[in-house]
Amino acid sequence: MIVGIDSYCFHRYFGEVYPGLEVAPTEAMSVSDVIGRVAAFGADAISIESFMLDPKDTSASVRERIRDHDLDVMWAWGHPDGLGSGAKPQALEDLFRHVDMASEVGATVMRICAGGRRTRPASWSQHKDALIPLLVRAAAYAQQRGITLAMENHIDLTSSQAVDVVEAVGSSSLGLCLDTGNQLRMLEDPKAAIRLMAPYARACHFKDVTAYQGDPTTFGFWPSVATGDGLIDVQDALDALSQNGFDGILALEIDYHHPDNGSLDDAITRSLARMRSLVGHRHRCHL
Repeated sequence: MIVGIDSYCFHRYFGEVYPGLEVAPTEAMSVSDVIGRVAAFGADAISIESFMLDPKDTSASVRERIRDHDLDVMWAWGHPDGLGSGAKPQALEDLFRHVDMASEVGATVMRICAGGRRTRPASWSQHKDALIPLLVRAAAYAQQRGITLAMENHIDLTSSQAVDVVEAVGSSSLGLCLDTGNQLRMLEDPKAAIRLMAPYARACHFKDVTAYQGDPTTFGFWPSVATGDGLIDVQDALDALSQNGFDGILALEIDYHHPDNGSLDDAITRSLARMRSLVGHRHRCHL
């Protein structure tokens, strides 16, 4: 497995600020800046969120910057709600465009959002019927370009629903981007959910979360913390991935960072150290 960082850790520097939970920084960042910071933290890979791109960021310029720092790369499309849980078929054209860009920058996996917590319909049958035809088309296009799509469990699907979607599409070019923290935010047992989804994982947001304050059904109740500081059994999560043959990028993601979990830089540093230790322990156990 490859220890990396998802650029979403730096979302506030791109105008993505959770109302009432976060404060906008005084400075901005570019994708080039993020690539440099990820390399400076000592990560081996980066997941680049496409919403952060500036018009001047071409496939060639991003690829060159990645190669300058010798990073593996995963592409990420669709924040915040991607295909709108099936209600936005027009978004497929943008997805196709980013499949092309993913290929051009050297990625083989592109994380996608099929929806988000705000677009999840009340009816699962309607949700599934609207979403699957779009994912069939998306997977077919990705297969032509040698890209595997990894659909995130994005607080829009239960773990069983996520598995149901992947199995219904039935393409080797569609799997899951397994976010280790999001199912707790849907009040599922995270260990069981991770175990259920792990066989389908083609990418991973390695995220730890904890309870904070307010209403457990709201996003703000479950802030991110440094790996190992929260309620996710990260060792078991890594075991589940390993036992199912996952050897891709473990992309650290910190979204709404817990106000009492130290600075973002400190949380990233501690997380990477713990992730490397976990991955190293798994490697030693199999020698």
